Amino acid sequence: MKELFDLFYKQLQRIDLSFQRYLLNEINWQSRLIAITGARGVGKTTLLLQHIKQQFGLTPTDVLYVSLDNLWFSGNRLFDLVTDFEQQGGKWLFLDEVHKYSNWSQEIKNIYDIFPDLKVVITGSSILEIYRGNVDLSRRAVLYQLYGMSFREFLALEKKINFPAMSLNDILSNHISIAAEINGKTKPLSHFKCYLQHGCYPYYKEDKQFFHSKLNNTVNLILENDLPAVENLEMYSIRKIKKLLWFIAKKVPFTPNITDLANEVGVSRNSLLNFLTLLERAGLVNLLTDNSKGLNVLAKPEKIYLNDSNLVFAFEPNKPNIGNIRETFFFNQLKVKNQVNYTKQTDFVINGDYFFEIGGKNKGHEQLTGLQNAFLALDDLEYGFGNKIPLWLFGMMY
Repeated sequence: MKELFDLFYKQLQRIDLSFQRYLLNEINWQSRLIAITGARGVGKTTLLLQHIKQQFGLTPTDVLYVSLDNLWFSGNRLFDLVTDFEQQGGKWLFLDEVHKYSNWSQEIKNIYDIFPDLKVVITGSSILEIYRGNVDLSRRAVLYQLYGMSFREFLALEKKINFPAMSLNDILSNHISIAAEINGKTKPLSHFKCYLQHGCYPYYKEDKQFFHSKLNNTVNLILENDLPAVENLEMYSIRKIKKLLWFIAKKVPFTPNITDLANEVGVSRNSLLNFLTLLERAGLVNLLTDNSKGLNVLAKPEKIYLNDSNLVFAFEPNKPNIGNIRETFFFNQLKVKNQVNYTKQTDFVINGDYFFEIGGKNKGHEQLTGLQNAFLALDDLEYGFGNKIPLWLFGMMY
């Protein structure tokens, strides 16, 4: 156990507290079992270590953080480690990358049931479903999901300017005054294009020049490591999923014919729908569905987008479609706190009530004719007017 504590303390020494993700202060850290999921690269490990450093200092003896992909676990059981840790006065246990440990759900259930005074926090891939696997943990764990960085967070990390998160109603009702306040402190439009290219993942700071190459590598790790670890997929299926993602990336926003797409990829219709769901859970695509048609057809998306604009630039670096980038950004930012659905009248309907068209600053109102609660989210605007709202402002919501 000593070697795990030594590694833990070294990681705490290196962790920086100057920038913190939105979720850090939303979590009820007093819950007995907390599960945090999120796509690879969004900052789950940093979030855990920041919380520990802030709350417990640099060398806590009753706290242990460990990643379950550590080679130590190739010859040791998690339950045995926890037993020793609890007997030595351990109170808080932080387990990173749980999906890398076989039989993780059963052992964590046992830990929860046998050590009632021990608080446990686990993190895993966004593909992870805590009610799946050998044991249903959903009744025991409080679940949180960490999404990629918002434009608001990008401004905090890149320019050290902190703005409060705003609700959709705040923006719709007060967008002119909000935009005026933000423009008084920085020039959001000058930073927005940078965010669209490389601002969704905190690790872009390590090396902006090769960020898109690293992002492509991250995608490969998700497909080749995370998916098989969680879903027990064979290499044949992984190759088909890669082909599906490549096909989508070349055509987004993509309005799919499921039968044709299944034939193109070389799988059955049901397998294709399952693969799309996996790609969405992995944080690689967003599926836009028509909520008005009922639950029976929710598995069939009306449109498919890449998850975020950074992926658009990573897959199509030369001439990405600007209309696709704008819609991808809007969908990506709104889905965190709102329900985003397909509608025939406009690009999106939010929470079943608000209709949105996305475009450049000269886009007209034609498609909004006859609709109540209808708005234009427009690029290249510093300020809006009436129902015309700057697109970047929708990145200030978390």
